[in-house]
Amino acid sequence: MPFLNDIQKYTSLSIVGLEKNTGKTECLNYVLSRLRDSHKQIALTSIGIDGESRDQVSQTHKPEIELSEGMLFVTSELHYKQRKLISEVVDISRQSTSLGRLVTAKALSKGKVLLSGPASNHSIKELIADLKNKGVALTIVDGALSRKSIGSPAVTEAMILATGAALSANITQLVYKTKYVYDLIQLPEIDRCLKAQLAKVENGIWAIDSKGNVKATGISSVLLIKKEKDKLFKHGNSFFVSGAVTDQFLAFLKNQKQISEINLIVRDFTRVFANPETYYAFVKRGGRMQVLKKTNLLAITINPVSPDGYRLNSDELKNALQDKVNVPVYDIKKL
Repeated sequence: MPFLNDIQKYTSLSIVGLEKNTGKTECLNYVLSRLRDSHKQIALTSIGIDGESRDQVSQTHKPEIELSEGMLFVTSELHYKQRKLISEVVDISRQSTSLGRLVTAKALSKGKVLLSGPASNHSIKELIADLKNKGVALTIVDGALSRKSIGSPAVTEAMILATGAALSANITQLVYKTKYVYDLIQLPEIDRCLKAQLAKVENGIWAIDSKGNVKATGISSVLLIKKEKDKLFKHGNSFFVSGAVTDQFLAFLKNQKQISEINLIVRDFTRVFANPETYYAFVKRGGRMQVLKKTNLLAITINPVSPDGYRLNSDELKNALQDKVNVPVYDIKKL
């Protein structure tokens, strides 16, 4: 199986769709089917609700999530009752969601499930740690619509990215949008010493001086940059933004005379909320961006069919995207 050996190097994996109906669930089912005989304990959960047979927005058919005997799954009480398999309860958490407490169960037969797991990244992290203590070798997290944050390296160790015609019916635009996310995922990590210092920072914008010391700028948010821009460059041209990086902030930086000396550090790729045009303009003018921790992207999967039935040429899309990225690109239905 493509990328199976890579998957088994990690203890947690997220499968993230860039848009609804980009083939995320089909990718998940493919991975689960190939891991069936791995002789490792596999667990599955979701952030948000996933696994329903019909998309609740577009009302189009969706593939349901299929588990094999022996796999663990974590879902809400409501959706546990709707399972289409035989299972035994392993644990019921004290943590509750809007759909009830979280149930951890073991599949005693092959069947289908509807997943509705923890609602936050922090809760997902705690769940992964708990499952690891229960002997789980690999936890797979199914991401919900536009929840790229679940691909954060602070949550899972590795990820697979699903893209497709639902994101754009134009191959050139689809490749451009996907390549942008890929470029963010590939942002380089900072050195260990600086990482240790910045990992403790919880909010605000911080400067790194020429000696590598972290200094407070006194700016609590990028949203205040216009009012407090005079404070930004007091200690040099290297900065750490603990929260989100916006279009406005990147546009401000790219217009500085010393842009070629500016280095911007973010926690990880999920914190960049700028448009691709703004980001690429920042980089083209000489600006640099780094991350505290880089995500391990194992592969990109494509779905050439849009929800309204429009079909792109799979081979043409695959080749066009593969020319732009340095990870494997697959059409799951052709494997």
